[in-house]
Amino acid sequence: MSGQIAGDACVGCKTVNIEAGRPSVEVALQRLSQELRLGKANRVGALKVIHGYGSTGSGGAIRDAARRLLAERRRAGMIRDFVGGDEFSAFSPAGRRAVELLPELRRDTDYGRGNDGITIVVL
Repeated sequence: MSGQIAGDACVGCKTVNIEAGRPSVEVALQRLSQELRLGKANRVGALKVIHGYGSTGSGGAIRDAARRLLAERRRAGMIRDFVGGDEFSAFSPAGRRAVELLPELRRDTDYGRGNDGITIVVL
């Protein structure tokens, strides 16, 4: 479920797949919460969260719930920021903000690709 995926060039970043095994939204959010705690504890710079985009029927619900959870965590000061994969580029204010916080993100394989099945979390 976790670990850096080959091809990701972001040093200090970790890729986590919360949709593996097609879990319920509740289980996926538990996985995300656990990975956020582990990432902070291990001083990871950012997480690339793979949640899917809804093509199988459940990915969209997981994506939406995960982004709501991340918005709450950002408001509480528990994470620095997050950006949806669809906005993870130099052409989006949210994408530029993420790269300003962690410049290594610019080298991530999904930077500028418009991947709606991921969310980048800057810890």
